[in-house]
Amino acid sequence: MKHKNMMKLMLALGIFLIFGTAQASETIGDKTSMCVGCHGIPGYKTAFPSAYSVPKLGGQHAEYLVKALEGYKNGSRSHPTMTALAKTLSQKDIEELAAYYAKNN
Repeated sequence: MKHKNMMKLMLALGIFLIFGTAQASETIGDKTSMCVGCHGIPGYKTAFPSAYSVPKLGGQHAEYLVKALEGYKNGSRSHPTMTALAKTLSQKDIEELAAYYAKNN
C-alpha cells in the first residue's frame, strides 16, 4: 500500500513539475494541449489510478468544467493527474479552458 501511494505522489509531482513551470504568457491553445492528450482521444481509457473511460470535454457546459477543475484544485475531487494539473491553473485559466471546451466539440 505504501508503494502505491508513493507512486501516485511521484506521478503527481512529476506532472506538476512539468506543467507547473509553464510561462504566464501561454495562450489558450498552449493550455488546451495538456488536456487533449487524454480528453481528446475518442474512447480513451486510462489504467491509472484505475481503469476508466476518460470523459470528452468538448461540448460540456462551461459551469460544470469550472466546478470540476476547481474541485481538483481544492481537493474536493480526487485524481492524481487532474489534481496536479489543476493546481497549476489560475482562476482565469480555469474559466478560459471551460469556455474553450464548452464551444469546441
